[in-house]
Amino acid sequence: MLGIETIATYIPETKKSNYDLKEKFELDDDFIENKIGVKYHAIKDEGFQSSDMCVKAFESLLEITDVNIEEIECCIVVTQNPDFNIPHTAAIVHGKLNLPINCAAFDISLGCSGFVYGLSNIISFMKNNGMKKGLLFTSDQYSDIVDENDKNTALLFGDAATVTLISENATFIPIDFSFGTNGKEYKELMCEDNLYMNGRAVFSFTATTAPKHIKALLKKNSLSDEDIEKYFLHQGSKYIVDTIRKRLKVNEEKVPFDMAEYGNTVSSSIPIMLANEMDTLPKGKIVLSAFGVGLSWASAIIEKIK
Repeated sequence: MLGIETIATYIPETKKSNYDLKEKFELDDDFIENKIGVKYHAIKDEGFQSSDMCVKAFESLLEITDVNIEEIECCIVVTQNPDFNIPHTAAIVHGKLNLPINCAAFDISLGCSGFVYGLSNIISFMKNNGMKKGLLFTSDQYSDIVDENDKNTALLFGDAATVTLISENATFIPIDFSFGTNGKEYKELMCEDNLYMNGRAVFSFTATTAPKHIKALLKKNSLSDEDIEKYFLHQGSKYIVDTIRKRLKVNEEKVPFDMAEYGNTVSSSIPIMLANEMDTLPKGKIVLSAFGVGLSWASAIIEKIK
């Protein structure tokens, strides 16, 4: 059955410290560590683009598993920071990796919810077209669009990319997906010249929508918290993750928090956590839930089978 075989990541080595910004934004350590939860955010190299970060993630993939380029039939890139308006970044990645000419390649323009949307898309696309191996990339360099003087965004976002190998040799298989959109509120998180975020509105949306969405998905599949090993929530901020966990009434050890050293990496946040815990997670069901730009949200139940 098609599913996630393994995941590799690229997080730039260069980091910017939020402690260095305390005086500029009138912050204290408690706000940095317990509200936003970001001590450092990762910053990509000058001139690096989304495709470059995808290539770096793929190089990391080659370090942990054998990949025969000639067997890759599908390449999808989830990004809202493409290299160019035209062509799609997946085509550029395809060329840089020298993927086969009969390999499908296309982008999905989604932010924080993008990995869950992308996972459903690539598995469905591959299944419907008889494909056996594919690559799902997530890549965003928000450092290019963040206003360094904007407290709402300058303290939060970090650059990163991931690649998920989809195959029949699955470690995780999908059980169910669920999606939602409130396009009337798109202006609360958008980029015209620089990234703009209405922090209060985005928090209110997330804290209200995400717990209800997760509960509904569990109910639909006749599952309860006792059936779930862990909940991997998009790392919007520590306060958001903590709020969702409390409203779900879930124990803290079942909800990882893992953004302190690199920031909110948009669509890469969930696959980074999965990659970090893949070897230690027990077999069983896992909830993925992400929310943000659009405003959009997406949740999934996947199962670790080996």
